Formats: sequence, C-alpha cells, structure tokens
Amino acid sequence: MSKGNLLMSSILTNNSAMVALQTLKSINTDLSKTQNMISTGKSVESSKDNAATWSISKVMESDVKGFKAISDNLALGESTVAVARNAAETVTDLLIDMKDKIISAQGDNMDRSKLNDEVQALIGQVKSVVGAAQFNGMNLVNGSQTDFNSDGNAGVDILSSLDRGANGAVTVSNIGVDSQNLSTTSGTALTAMAADVTTLAANSGADMVTVTLGDEFLTAAGAATGAVALDAGTAGVDLTDTVGLVEGDVMRLKIGDVEGSYTVRAGDNNDAVFAGLKNGLLQAGIDESKFAIVIVPDTSITVENLTNQAGVAVSLTQERGTGALAQLETMDISSASGADTARSQIEGMIQASIDSAASFGSVETRIGIQSQFVSDLSDSLKTGIGAMVDADMEEASARLQALQVQQQLGVQALSIANQAPQALLSLFR
Repeated sequence: MSKGNLLMSSILTNNSAMVALQTLKSINTDLSKTQNMISTGKSVESSKDNAATWSISKVMESDVKGFKAISDNLALGESTVAVARNAAETVTDLLIDMKDKIISAQGDNMDRSKLNDEVQALIGQVKSVVGAAQFNGMNLVNGSQTDFNSDGNAGVDILSSLDRGANGAVTVSNIGVDSQNLSTTSGTALTAMAADVTTLAANSGADMVTVTLGDEFLTAAGAATGAVALDAGTAGVDLTDTVGLVEGDVMRLKIGDVEGSYTVRAGDNNDAVFAGLKNGLLQAGIDESKFAIVIVPDTSITVENLTNQAGVAVSLTQERGTGALAQLETMDISSASGADTARSQIEGMIQASIDSAASFGSVETRIGIQSQFVSDLSDSLKTGIGAMVDADMEEASARLQALQVQQQLGVQALSIANQAPQALLSLFR
C-alpha cells in the first residue's frame, strides 16, 4: 500500500466534522423554509423564492384588485339603471291610465272638464316621477345627459371589464347606457324638412301636402349634406346646425287632429324617416280611407285629403333635444277637439315610455350578467394565484417532521465527529 493512501489523523483539520456541519446547515436551512411556509401558508412569499412565479402572481393580484373595483362600479351602474327602468315603467303605467281618461273623453255625454282635471293630475305625477328618478345625482330619464357614451349616443358608460393583452397592455371595456328623454320640455326647432301647405282643401287631389327631405343629414364634416343619420356623438357632428337631421331628432306631422311622430335613428335615410312619419300617423289613428299617404322614394311623403272636409290643418314640427312627453304640456281634453288630439298623441308617448323601459331593462340584464362574470373571473384568478404560490400543507407537514428527524441526526453526527480528535490523546499516554 502506498503512503498516499494512508488515512491521516489531524487535530487541526476534522473533515468529518466539516461534512457533518455542512449537512446540518443544509438541514436547518430547509427546516427554516418549511417552517416559514407553514407559518405564512405560501411556498412563494417573495421574489427571492421564485422570481418568475412571484412576478406573475403579483400581476394577477393587481388584476384581482382591479376587478374588485369594476365589480363595485357595475353594482353602482346597475342600481342607477334600475332606478331609471322603474321610472320608465311607472310612467308607462301612468300614461296608460291617462289613455283611459282620454278615451272616455271621446264621448259627448262625458264630463270632459272633470276628466281633464284627472289627466292634469296624472301629468303632474309623470313629471314628478321623471324628476325624481335619480341615483347618486344621475338622472337617465329627464334629458339632462348631454355627454355621449362609447356607443355614440347620449348617456353614460359603465366600466365593465379589465382586458390584459398578451404583451401586458391593459385596456378597459365599457357598457354604454343610453339615456332616455321622458321630460315634457321642448327642444330646439329644426328646418331640415319642409311642408308646402298648411291646410288641405276638400278632395284636395293634386293640392296635397308634400313634405320633402333631401340629403340633409348632419355629417362628421360639420355640414348637413349626408344621406343617412349619424349617431349624435359622432366626432365632427355639429349639433348646433338646425338645417340637418341626426339620431334623436323628433319629427311630428299633424293632419287635422291626428299627429304622427317619429324619432330619427342612426342609419336612417330619407325613406326611413318618411316611413316613420307614416307609421306614426297610422299609429295615431289616421284613417287611410280619408287621407291617402304616399311615399315618393328618397324624395317626399304626401298626404291627400279624400273627404269633403275643407281646410284641414297641416303642421310639421322638427325638434332636437325634445322630451318624448313634450305633448303633455299642451294636452287638454276639456273639448272634443282637444280630446281627439290627445287620443292621437298618447299612443306615441306610451310607445316611447315602453321603449325606454325596455332599453333600460335590456342593459340592466347585461350589467347583471357581466357582474356575475367578473365575480367568477376574480374567483378563477384567485384560484390560479393560489396554485402558484400557496403551500401544500400536507406536504409541508410531512417534510417538517422528516427535517426535524434529520436535524436531530445531524446534531448527533456532528457531536460524534467533534469527539474524534480526543481519541488522539491515547497515542500520547
């Protein structure tokens, strides 16, 4: 055996003790990590534990907090819309009650004066409901909303989602809520359309009323030369221009005691406006056997008097920012003619309030669905974060016991190794 293979004992260097010490240090480090994991409940508590996992979890945690804010915003928005919906539904019920009084006033043997008092009381209640329908200072039914939402309509946006792209960029999504003007206020008069006569002669024939409309829709260039109606919130549209039409403008054509109305919608062309006015007249009760209504494509709508009644009054009004219930301000059923006019007007107002309630109901449902989705999404994100950074407590418990045993054995091993140099004393006795 060569001299280099002989084991040498030294009182200066104790290799066994050094190995035992390093082993014990490693065990103590692992034991400390395991104890910290158990006390915090996390396997990744800071970036030094796992930088990549920690950074991902922090981004996700920030998104969870963002979704909490979105959930609060959705709850506020849902309450605001619910108030508006309830108001529109209440107004609808009041207008239906009003219609009952108006129909009763058609009979000559009814006390129209008393019926009119009841109608005026209902009108006052309608105004009260519309004026009080606010939540946190926001009223979506009285026409006070002048800002435009993300859909380009008068109304508000409700923050609905936080969208993070693959590149980390964050954008937000909104649910647009269109306000509904159920006020009784009159708006700004327009001159986009033109009616050529103010009265219809008996059996008017060629002397019919002709309402014309050219390419007179407001454009994004600030002119009134468009072929279709734009959203009122479209950039560049000049709402002070009164010679052109835009989404939301109200058109009313009155023939005798029958008044038909139409509210311009985004995307309407000339024929759509003419058709809307014709449908408004038919809905208001005009008799086509007495008045022939003809649409000349892209040019005009004409009304011919087929009766022997002379001097039938004709009026055309066009307004922007007009409340759907503006006709209530002049409603008076104390006379036969007033009752007839009210009968033709009430149908359009009932339909307007029904459409408003339906619009709010639809968006309220959408907000509720989005609110539930955001809640579920937040729970999913929390679960994902937990899977990345939470400690497996069963595994940690088993590892803790194993490391405690290893620590005890490591201490024993180090103690034995430290006693080895004392055996060298026997060589010097």
